[in-house]
Amino acid sequence: MAVLNKIRQRSLFLILIIALALFSFVLTDLFKNSDALFGGSQDVVATVNGKNINRIDFMNKVENMQRQLGPNASSTQAMNRVYDQEVRRAVMNTQFEELGLTVEQDQMKDLLKQNFSSYTEFQNEAGLFDENKLTEFVANLKELNGERALLGNFQLNYSDWVNSEKSIAVGAQERTYYNMVKAGVNATLNEAEVDYVLENATRDIKFVQIPYTTINDTLIEVTKGDIKAYINENKKQFEVEASRDIVFVQFNEEPSLKDEEDLKASFDSFINGKVVFDNGKNDTIVPFAAVKIDDLTNYVNFAAESDVNYADTFVQKSALPATVADTLFNLNIGQVYGPYKDAGMMKLSRLVATRQMPDSAKVRHILIPHLGATRAAPDVTKTEVEARKTADSVLAIVKANRSKFPELVTALSSDTGSIDNGGVYDFHPSTQMVKPFSDFEFQNNVGDIEVVKTQFGFHIIEILDQKGDSKVVKVATIGRTIEASEETIDNVFTEASKFEIAIQDGDFQEMAKERALEVRPVIGIKVLDEAIPGIGNQRPIVRWAFEEGTKVGDYKRFSVPGGGYAVVQVTKISKKGLMDPENASVSALNEIRKEKKAQMIREKISATTVDEVAKNQNRPALTSAAVNMKNPTISGAGLEPRVVGVAFGMNEGETSGLINGDRGVYMIEVTKVNEAPKLENYQANANRLSTARSSAAQTQVYNALKETATIEDNRARFY
Repeated sequence: MAVLNKIRQRSLFLILIIALALFSFVLTDLFKNSDALFGGSQDVVATVNGKNINRIDFMNKVENMQRQLGPNASSTQAMNRVYDQEVRRAVMNTQFEELGLTVEQDQMKDLLKQNFSSYTEFQNEAGLFDENKLTEFVANLKELNGERALLGNFQLNYSDWVNSEKSIAVGAQERTYYNMVKAGVNATLNEAEVDYVLENATRDIKFVQIPYTTINDTLIEVTKGDIKAYINENKKQFEVEASRDIVFVQFNEEPSLKDEEDLKASFDSFINGKVVFDNGKNDTIVPFAAVKIDDLTNYVNFAAESDVNYADTFVQKSALPATVADTLFNLNIGQVYGPYKDAGMMKLSRLVATRQMPDSAKVRHILIPHLGATRAAPDVTKTEVEARKTADSVLAIVKANRSKFPELVTALSSDTGSIDNGGVYDFHPSTQMVKPFSDFEFQNNVGDIEVVKTQFGFHIIEILDQKGDSKVVKVATIGRTIEASEETIDNVFTEASKFEIAIQDGDFQEMAKERALEVRPVIGIKVLDEAIPGIGNQRPIVRWAFEEGTKVGDYKRFSVPGGGYAVVQVTKISKKGLMDPENASVSALNEIRKEKKAQMIREKISATTVDEVAKNQNRPALTSAAVNMKNPTISGAGLEPRVVGVAFGMNEGETSGLINGDRGVYMIEVTKVNEAPKLENYQANANRLSTARSSAAQTQVYNALKETATIEDNRARFY
């Protein structure tokens, strides 16, 4: 009671303490999230030239892009695509605003007509574009309050339509902008003359080359200071984004040998049969070999719960699993083989039937489609029943007079791939056509003609010819995927956990070596990367590696696609800016060595003529004719723009000093100056230059605008 009384007496003090603790907690969070403290928006994906790209709008566009790209594209790929589009739009909008480029209402109407005139939703009875129908469609779309409506082959809502209109308008503005740019990049006659001279003026030279390779790399000392100095002199070359280096060990949930053996043993019930007790009732599993042919589909697909459905079709030997093809092909009818391992499954196969079948067939057909058939054209109106009646009528006509087949193909068939050939498909294997079509042409005789239904509609097929005669087999297979058992999955989890515990106090590499685990390094991960080599798409790892609190040496376990775990450790954190000397040394070392070797070579040479240098350095004096500035290549030396440039600054008979080239140190003598012959008119050259510049202008102009734009990229906060 005394304690309670003291608490009551000091209640105000306690309230104050609690309030300060809460305030401290909030303040700490604010400092951790500086954007919230200093007014930075939490809803801005990027800022381009002072204009924000809103997160909500951006995410809606990413969702739409994801739908367009399909299920194989990741959310990061969709996000990057939208980001590029939005940045481009923002960069170009800056230009449009500065120039006063707009799309007026009348122009927008024309643009909508150009883009949507082919849609039947916006056409009148004569098939012409009707602006009123477009206006009505947009009004109805707006009334749907975000719900989607069908337009052509895709669905969209009012927001999608507005974005589409904006894209069309921006496209028009860009075309106008780039047309103005292209008009301004036309080459003048003077520029054309200079380009002509660069290509056609030549020099004949005599030269000696002392290659850098004459000095062994081991004789050249390159210090860390040399590398730092080289980086500072060539900053543009060594600017890098922020990056992370990691190592990881992977623990895959792969089936064990015991899992395989257990699954293999479970096939005994299909080999010998079994009585199963379920809910007080007996259920007998008939041996696979004893199942009646008519019951095979139900037995394989349902009773045996096979992961491989029964295909009631004949196949050639080449279609069977390669490792057991000979065995299966030579079984007796009704005989069972297995269980055997194939393509990640345990399988049990039974030979159902054999027969002789042509290797290839030549047919002609007429396709009558109906509503709902695959690839049926929009103008198809026949129901399935009506299409069948038409097909039966055509069959009766061609059976009575087969000479009418070609004209009926032209008049009725919807198969555009064969109409020009009179409906004929030349010799082809049984795997080329859909199953009902193939079954008819390969299981019947030359001259047979019949109506066959497929997913495309009704075919009137005539077998014109068949070639070859080979044995084919029909095989029923029970297949079950070999999967990791619960015990195996638990063991993988345990091993990953043990490794995590071990590296709490031990070295990552050493602990992995003790357990015979492979350590895989990944170097130079960027903040928006998605794929980790060896694991696949693993955005969570990248996000964690770039989190503010993640330090070198930190590790974490992640689940990986396909089952299992990766234990990842950060080994290096590289900030945005200039590359560190260690990483830069790969490209800098060679250039620094060149400079030092050039200095050593120069110190050994005092001669002033090509022949003297060649003699003193025991190098040949070579010649190269017709060297030009457009392609500065020297015969016997390779591409040497600096050396060729010096040659074009010299007079005939003049000898240069020593020149540091790309492959060595040179001395040259100009033996002949060949000036380009004058042309009466350089207009053709100007036209060629203008065309080349115009073609490159669009890409180069945008890249230049983007490079000079002020862009703040916040994508990593949200993705």
